Amino acid sequence: MKENSESQAFYERLKQQLKEDTSWPTPYMYKFIVPASLEKIAEIEAVFNDMDATIQTRDSSKGNYTSVSIKVTMESPEAVVEKYLEVSKVEGVISL
Repeated sequence: MKENSESQAFYERLKQQLKEDTSWPTPYMYKFIVPASLEKIAEIEAVFNDMDATIQTRDSSKGNYTSVSIKVTMESPEAVVEKYLEVSKVEGVISL
């Protein structure tokens, strides 16, 4: 439960910072690291379907992990956090 409240506090701070520092809508860059698995990458990409997102992937030097960068125009800080929460359901994902 502690981790959940810490995550919630983090996302609240992120929303507040985005509200103060950014005019909306705006392009936003998401970055994730996942275990090297086409299935995991597809799960992340599915979260951004039909959003005209630019998605780039890059394998780690040993091939164990893949970084996924997604640039997409978001409408609000709440929408940004909503996508982070959707992607966090993918097993093994790390949001940067």
